Amino acid sequence: MQDWDLKDLEEWDDKICEIAKSHKLDWYPITYETCDFYEMLGNMAYHGMPTHYGHWSFGKSFEIQRNQYNAGATGLPYELIINSDPCISYLMRENPMYLQILIMAHCVGHSDFFKQNRQFKFTRADTVVPRMRNAKKRIQKYTEDPSIGIEKVEKCIDAAQALSYQVPRYPVDYCDIKEEYEKHISENISKKDFDHDQIPPYPEYDILGFIESYGENLEDWQKDIISIVRDQAYYFMPQIRTKTMNEGWACFWHYKILHELKLPQKYHIPFLKSHNQVVRPHIGRINPYHLGFHLFNKIEERHGLQECFIARDVHHDVSFLQQYLTQEDCEELNLFSFSPKSDNYVVDDVSDEIGWKEVKKRLINQIGGNSIPKIYVEHIDPGHIMVLHHEHDGRDIQVNHATQVIEHCKHLWGSEVKLITMVDDAPFEI
Repeated sequence: MQDWDLKDLEEWDDKICEIAKSHKLDWYPITYETCDFYEMLGNMAYHGMPTHYGHWSFGKSFEIQRNQYNAGATGLPYELIINSDPCISYLMRENPMYLQILIMAHCVGHSDFFKQNRQFKFTRADTVVPRMRNAKKRIQKYTEDPSIGIEKVEKCIDAAQALSYQVPRYPVDYCDIKEEYEKHISENISKKDFDHDQIPPYPEYDILGFIESYGENLEDWQKDIISIVRDQAYYFMPQIRTKTMNEGWACFWHYKILHELKLPQKYHIPFLKSHNQVVRPHIGRINPYHLGFHLFNKIEERHGLQECFIARDVHHDVSFLQQYLTQEDCEELNLFSFSPKSDNYVVDDVSDEIGWKEVKKRLINQIGGNSIPKIYVEHIDPGHIMVLHHEHDGRDIQVNHATQVIEHCKHLWGSEVKLITMVDDAPFEI
């Protein structure tokens, strides 16, 4: 039986907001919705979007999470909040009062980060909910159209989602690629070494946008689906790029705010236990809550609170760690790097005077979307063959997986596609 009602939530939310404002936090208004654990599983599967389009992959995600939860193999998130204006956050009815207080303070930190960090500049938070709603209606219309049908629609979505995160990693405005090319060509028309007929005129990392503009025999409904998935990728990429910072910032502020709330003793001890569970280190992998919370505390200790606000505004995870992660942090966090060797794992480097820089480098290679291969369109060969290149950074891509992705790419492109990469230090074409 819950130990709170909506009036209690409102009263504590008012207190939280008053303290947050005193610290100069500036966030989107937050709309809280209560739900039970089953609804929370559904919200997780649909990335928190209340009006997301339907697709089997979301149902698969829901079933996996539900089965793991029922088997006790995983828990549920304390909170789920989406980057919108106003923000939408979900509170589980099963949560006790002290946890709801922690979650609301945590959400203020997230919302402040969404609003202030430059990675989110072009996510159009004020229109994301109606955009998703309209996208859902359009896709539903295509599935109900007898000339199209659900099989064609799902095959198109499958292919588009396989390529969805091959979009620019850094903040860029959602644009029409043909218009951008025409502008670029007109600006460089006088340069003798510039090939005016080269499409694309420069390496194009927005593969979905390129296919939408230049794919063969694409029908209007296919272009629309590609644009929907592309728009979604532009929206989610900043969250991928700032996972450690975003969670660290939210933990940093929920911890500060709750210590100033003067919580009753019955809430204070459970709050500390929950906070410690959230920011504890994980065995064998990085907990972004733990790493981000640690670094923001160290920044405040070393440089003052104002530097934390500067970091929040301008950095993403990679630049954040490059700028602020020191040898002392690596030692304190007990970071080390390891790799598989035959049937076991071998420690490659530890955080001592010699190895900490390599440990830091390996860590940076795995966060902020750096585990997603960088692929770009280089040119179009005769016969309308799209040539993709993989930016090889020493890590080989999984050839079997890449082959399947290329098949999806061919489905959208309408012609042959080849990907140039490196495998075992030798050029390899898929």
